[in-house]
Amino acid sequence: MKYVNGGIAVATLIAIALTLAFRALSDIDPLLADQPVFAVLVVGGSILVVKLIAAMLKGEFGSDLLAGISIVTSVLLGEYLAGALVVLMLSGGTALEEYAMRRASSVLDALARRMPSIAHKRSGVSMVDVAADAVQAGDEIAVLPHELCPVDGVVLEGRSSMDESYLTGEPYRISKTPGCEVISGAINGEGLLIIRASKVARDSRYAKIMQVMDVSRQKRPRLRRLADRLGALYTPIAVVIALAAWALSGEAQRFLAVLVVATPCPLIIAIPVAIIGAISWSAKRGIIIKDPIALERAHTCEVLITDKTGTLTIGEPRLTQVEALTISQDEVLQLAASVERYSKHPLAQPVIEAAEARHLLLADASDVQEVPGQGLVGMVHGRKVTITGRRAVSPELSRAFTAAPSGLECLILVDDKPAAVFRFQDEARPESRDFVMHLGPRHNFKEIILLSGDRDEEVRYLAKQLDITKSYSGKSPEEKVDIVRAETSRAQTLYLGDGINDAPALTAATVGVAFGPRSDITSEAAGAVILEPSLRKVDQFLHISTHMRRVALQSAVGGMALSIGGMIVAAAGYLTPVGGALLQEVIDLWAVGNALRASSLGSSESNDM
Repeated sequence: MKYVNGGIAVATLIAIALTLAFRALSDIDPLLADQPVFAVLVVGGSILVVKLIAAMLKGEFGSDLLAGISIVTSVLLGEYLAGALVVLMLSGGTALEEYAMRRASSVLDALARRMPSIAHKRSGVSMVDVAADAVQAGDEIAVLPHELCPVDGVVLEGRSSMDESYLTGEPYRISKTPGCEVISGAINGEGLLIIRASKVARDSRYAKIMQVMDVSRQKRPRLRRLADRLGALYTPIAVVIALAAWALSGEAQRFLAVLVVATPCPLIIAIPVAIIGAISWSAKRGIIIKDPIALERAHTCEVLITDKTGTLTIGEPRLTQVEALTISQDEVLQLAASVERYSKHPLAQPVIEAAEARHLLLADASDVQEVPGQGLVGMVHGRKVTITGRRAVSPELSRAFTAAPSGLECLILVDDKPAAVFRFQDEARPESRDFVMHLGPRHNFKEIILLSGDRDEEVRYLAKQLDITKSYSGKSPEEKVDIVRAETSRAQTLYLGDGINDAPALTAATVGVAFGPRSDITSEAAGAVILEPSLRKVDQFLHISTHMRRVALQSAVGGMALSIGGMIVAAAGYLTPVGGALLQEVIDLWAVGNALRASSLGSSESNDM
């Protein structure tokens, strides 16, 4: 059924060509020459008119109603060629919309085609191939070199790297060792990995992305309904002009000519084409539009309410200060990092990264022990290195270390003597300040609000860094909702969060945007999902919203204005029904061509932050 409109359009085009050819032969009776177009009017026109009547019975009165009136009128007046041209406009326009939607969805279809279907399940000492859908949480799965990872999981054995660019949008390979998380759909590198599935395939990240893709294609764009409302106003105007032309001239052909020109395929087609184009453009950049209403409303928002951790900040602690007490910073960092290599504590990796950034050579550690709540102990070059917290040492020893004003800290002891304090902060993203400063001048946001469940000193520290004057700290999800609702009652709001425990607030805002790969992207709360943890992608989403809205309305209003101009010319008797149909085809081509501009965005707009 999806190719019916295309078939009608092709048949109508052939019938029109035959009719024109027959008319060119002087010895053929005019009634016989019109038989091809009469046939497509009876068959194709009937199919289209029945669809329009069915829509009317459902209470859907759109501008395409004019096309139905034109088809019926052309048959009654014997203007078969003009009626066939209307059938061509309506069926061809709908077929073009279907084609544009399929082409715009090609990025999503490509993701579907690469969905892993087979998993290598470890059973004892052997491997058994099973359907990816049959994998259960806890199953041990082998991911072969250069193979797609079938499910989300944790590495048990092996070392390799994975290409996660389908999710992040960046061509980086991520190192994978025992204990690392892996995501479905990622491409394995050179090494064999044994992973333990953490979720069944249908709940994996890749499957969630596909679910979001389906939702984004199935949801009817809200702007399309706006076009229907415009058409509901436009249709009676066109009918009045057509009736007036008939009444004043006494020529029924003028009535038909006006209606043929009035058939506003741009209003029917151009807006969906613009929306689907914008959805495709977004998907190519790692921005998944779950609800097209987010595209319509985003550029109207005046207040941005944003979460802190993982959104404006990196979401991971970084070692920001090494306060050495008895030995040098490099020495204590080298000793600590040498021991931290054997720990899975969340603060271990930041210490190692800081040592590597200073190009310190790590030593082998021995007798490493990690007791929960007590800290990490190991021997390095015959020296005892202890990494612990204040609660694990005596009050007297704790006072030997200066207290941290904010953030996380750990105490370093060498041979049981105070050596250093390491302080950690969840730092702002490199682009956070530019993003915040950019929102007002470029996107007309009047206020930025930082809303977090973190400690007050942490929130204040970040707000000061980014020049955000209004912030809330220590808020529960329920309290966040109350704040968002209060702000939304005063102005249009856009809520930006990492999708974890932010669903209620995302729902309460005018537009909810889930941010980063940690987001639960199947949450019904978010209208859009930014897959890559980059605020530049949020900026691109806002630009795409503005561009799409502008292009869609240009196409709709421009098509209506041109059609009204053509109606006036037809009402004055300067256009025949056939001439009016040809003029409307020109208007269609302009409107659809203009709408296609929504599937691309100039570099000056998409990268100006």
